[in-house]
Amino acid sequence: MPVLVLVRHGQSTYNLQNLFTGETDVPLTPQGREEAKAAGEKLKDTPFDHGFTSVLQRAIETMSLLLEAAHQPDLPVTRDRALNERNYGNLQGLNKADIAKKYGEEQVAIWRRSYTVRPPGGESLEDTYKRVIPYYEGHILPLLQKGENILVVAHGNSLRALMMYLEKISEDDIAHVDLATGVPRFYHL
Repeated sequence: MPVLVLVRHGQSTYNLQNLFTGETDVPLTPQGREEAKAAGEKLKDTPFDHGFTSVLQRAIETMSLLLEAAHQPDLPVTRDRALNERNYGNLQGLNKADIAKKYGEEQVAIWRRSYTVRPPGGESLEDTYKRVIPYYEGHILPLLQKGENILVVAHGNSLRALMMYLEKISEDDIAHVDLATGVPRFYHL
């Protein structure tokens, strides 16, 4: 039975500073590197056949540190923009608390968690879903169907989109789903 494991990248510098990250390419913090290694320790007993990650350095570094800790440093890994975090547009790089003061907590929650509402100049979760799921169906699912174990290291929203698809989570319910950094999530297919 093939296994699909999803891992959100470790804490990034923007996570630590409470900034909207989106597609801004920021590194991991020391804590984020430790989270990646801890995830690898948890995955030592899962032999992977292939890995997938975004093209953003926080996901790439998490994948690398995780695989080193899991004693699988030579795993073939494909990087693709389709797995990038959603683009937060004009909010990228801005402090979430400051934006909440300016626009209200409710509006910020809608921008962050709603399925269809886009932040100014950015992508909705629906937009993210529309790039993640075709990529999953075209590149990841065929390997799972061949019986391969797959590791995906990506971002909160690209993984939430994939979780919607895999778990049949509704547009309303996905607003209440959050992924901790560096914690593996297993799917036995």
